[in-house]
Amino acid sequence: MNALITGFHHVCIKTRDWPRTLAFYRDTLGFTEKIAWNLRGTGRRAVMLDTGDGNYVEVFEDPDYIPSPNGSVIHFALRTAHLDELAARVRAAGATITIEPKDVTLATTNGIGPVAIRIFFCEGPSGEVIEFFQNTAT
Repeated sequence: MNALITGFHHVCIKTRDWPRTLAFYRDTLGFTEKIAWNLRGTGRRAVMLDTGDGNYVEVFEDPDYIPSPNGSVIHFALRTAHLDELAARVRAAGATITIEPKDVTLATTNGIGPVAIRIFFCEGPSGEVIEFFQNTAT
């Protein structure tokens, strides 16, 4: 492992709908607010939401933001040990599930052999693509 990099810290997303975004990440997914602040000179809000184990989704408020259908972040993945339960919660919250829960076997190319995973994808409140990822190998 590279000693200069110690792991994932956060993914930042913009939102034009602050209440809906916070409700989704806090109430539906169970993230907790670690720190919140106002972006300098803008009057806009920002927050770091703890996904667990010191990993964060950072949210910037931007009422003028128009989500790009294919932005530079393809998706971000959140680890879970309860994928199907989480899919039900996401669906109940009204989020669009873009890929239903399914089992996938990754045919690795680095000698590890096949890796079984279970995944689903949804669209977050600001157009972000979220993958939920369950496995034991990674």
